[in-house]
Amino acid sequence: MPTQLARFTDRCVDLSQKAVVGEPDPPVQKGGGGYADWVIVTLHCLREYLDHPYRRLLDVLAEMPNIVSKLGISVDELPDYTTVCTRKQDLKMRIWRVLLQASASLHELGEVQAIDATGFQRHKASRHYVIRVGYNFDDIKTTALVDCDSTAIIDVHFSMKQPHDTQIGRQVLTRNLDQLNTVVADKGYDWDALRQQLRDAGVRPVIKHREFYALDKAHNARHDEDTYHRRSLIEAIFYALKRRFGETLRARTWFGQFRELVLKAAVRNIEQAVSHSRP
Repeated sequence: MPTQLARFTDRCVDLSQKAVVGEPDPPVQKGGGGYADWVIVTLHCLREYLDHPYRRLLDVLAEMPNIVSKLGISVDELPDYTTVCTRKQDLKMRIWRVLLQASASLHELGEVQAIDATGFQRHKASRHYVIRVGYNFDDIKTTALVDCDSTAIIDVHFSMKQPHDTQIGRQVLTRNLDQLNTVVADKGYDWDALRQQLRDAGVRPVIKHREFYALDKAHNARHDEDTYHRRSLIEAIFYALKRRFGETLRARTWFGQFRELVLKAAVRNIEQAVSHSRP
């Protein structure tokens, strides 16, 4: 019977190959071609899953020939840990986002989706680096769109600044309209234009109004409270994500931190799918 690690690796290989453009390359291309992108992506999935630094990950995999063989290579052909680290920055963000989308497709989505934001801590950078890249606060604002039935993370958005929730919400929800049925969100996403856009797409918005006038209170009173309170599931997902992978990001650069967060979300989706499926 295959172990959960073996099933996780099989899923990662399959989804990583789907994430690359065109037909997947051979695992190792002779003559200086190097390792295929999907091999590097799978190794990073395993790194997050096993929670190992790069050097230790490769040491551990060297003792797991059955797991390594699923990548189409032998333990003698494993890349150096510096290669795995460097190649992550070279891979385009599109690959990581497609991986997340593919991992969400492992779950059967329900009738209610929720959107909300949290913050992930960055490693402390030098003052010179902070000025150069324009950091203006300590956390990365992370907005997630999740399914309330399967708890799958459908999409994520990141910002080094603090844009308004309505603007982020519109961007995230618009690119996922085909996967939405009922969207629940708190008052931070109160925007009539967003509600109308969702309704036009056949999506039911359950978004609380900020109560400036009596009419706003009347709108809130008409909400289905049972449906709206399913929004609390996204807070539980944020808690589980931080408890599983930590609240502090390892990457030093902002684009590396974005990739790391997408990868964590994808790994969680895959891990949940594997743990809930039969061997």
